[in-house]
Formats: sequence, C-alpha cells, structure tokens
Amino acid sequence: MSIRSERACLVCGIVRTFNAFVEQGCPNCDSLLSLRNSEENVHACTSPSFEGFVAMSSPDASWVARWLRIDSFQSGTYAVKVNGKLPEDIIQSLAAQGVQYRPRDGSVQD
Repeated sequence: MSIRSERACLVCGIVRTFNAFVEQGCPNCDSLLSLRNSEENVHACTSPSFEGFVAMSSPDASWVARWLRIDSFQSGTYAVKVNGKLPEDIIQSLAAQGVQYRPRDGSVQD
C-alpha cells in the first residue's frame, strides 16, 4: 500500500496533492479538464502512479523542460512519466477543443 498522496496530471504531468488539485485545479490544464472543485475529474484526469520528479523554476530556459514538453507550462514539480491514460470521452472533448492528447506514459514515440 502506498502512502504517497501526490498525483500527477495526465495531460501536463504536474505533481500536486489530491486536495490541491480539487482546491486549485491544474495551473496548466484546468481550463481544459475542470479539476477545480471536482473530485470526480481529479480521479479521472490525474494518476497516483508516476515515475521521477523534475522541479522547474524556469521551464522556458530548460533543455529538460523541452525534452519533457513542459517548457510552456507553469513552474512547479513534474513527473517524468505518468502511468495511466485519460478516459476516451475526455480525449474526445480535448480533440473538440483542438487539443491533441499525448499520453505521458512513454507509449507515444516521435
């Protein structure tokens, strides 16, 4: 049993506690995922299973941020790899908004 309370956003990979996602949403994706004040959306759009941490203070100036594709996101702590995928209905909703979902679990190769 894991005692870790952090979760990672399945879209951007930012790591926060479950309560922080519910109270504040995702600083990068909340306009797309509506995590704020929705425990259901937090469960569906974040994962407690992730690997590694990268702390970013200046994502726009970091080669690691470019490599992880987080260079346009807010400063914070990000997971290197997030296990899990968004539900299909949320993927379709993102597509309808013009956003292509790219899983952060390493399954998509360039």
